[in-house]
Amino acid sequence: MKLPVVVGVDGSEASLRAAEWAADEAALRELPLRIVYASLWERYEGTALSEDLGEPSEEVRAQDIVDTAAQRAERGRPTLQVTTDILPEEAEHALVGEGRNASLLVVGTRGRGGLAEFLLGSTSLGVAGRADCPVVVLRGSHDNQTARPVQGRVVVGVGEGADDAVVVRFAAEEALRRGVPLEAVCAWRRPAHEMTEDPLTTGKPARTHEQRAVETLDAALADVPPEMQVRRHTVEGNARWALEAASREADLLVVGSRHHRGQYGLQLGRVTLAVLHHSTCPVAVVRHS
Repeated sequence: MKLPVVVGVDGSEASLRAAEWAADEAALRELPLRIVYASLWERYEGTALSEDLGEPSEEVRAQDIVDTAAQRAERGRPTLQVTTDILPEEAEHALVGEGRNASLLVVGTRGRGGLAEFLLGSTSLGVAGRADCPVVVLRGSHDNQTARPVQGRVVVGVGEGADDAVVVRFAAEEALRRGVPLEAVCAWRRPAHEMTEDPLTTGKPARTHEQRAVETLDAALADVPPEMQVRRHTVEGNARWALEAASREADLLVVGSRHHRGQYGLQLGRVTLAVLHHSTCPVAVVRHS
């Protein structure tokens, strides 16, 4: 059974563009596309209020939303199998549930002007933090970057001491589908006490930490097909800044997440959370094994 690519839509332009991106991704994977709209509106207000106000019911509006998204997804993709569904559930809960039977979940962002345009809503973050399957959050200018790569690379973040095999495998497969190189980035930092050592001896500890990052990249990329073009980058500094910078020249940024359990349930790690808020390209969040 082929698990579909699932995309959540809410009628916003951002979500309709997400449906187009997800359609290209489904076509690349030769998988069906499932478009989902979820809302609790009727549970709380019912159809009577919309009738009193002379407005279409939520059911009618929801059908219009998924129909429009399906039309956008099918445009120029005649062989793509597209299905739609309207779920009477809270959006985050519904999409997390969909992720149990999906190969990939895609969600968009919905800017509200000013600084909010650069930050994600709670639904996108919640889905990225809780879903069982990989989640792509559509950041930045993502039009046509799946079927027709713009920047010509997929970037994957590799962490020191992390088991990144699943994350790197996902990134490598995405790069192969697009026919672009894979760029692996590993950030490294010197402990604070080493920053104040004798200037004549500070070079050796720095080289030691950088070499450790090189070895981390080599280990993470060990199973990448030899015929694949891979670029390795070690960067001194904060991992968040390194990945944000790399996102400016990427069609897709892939990061791993262990999903820490916090006060309000599962939460994303600090680097992944920062990248989701500030990346300038789509971000794929893949759970470590």
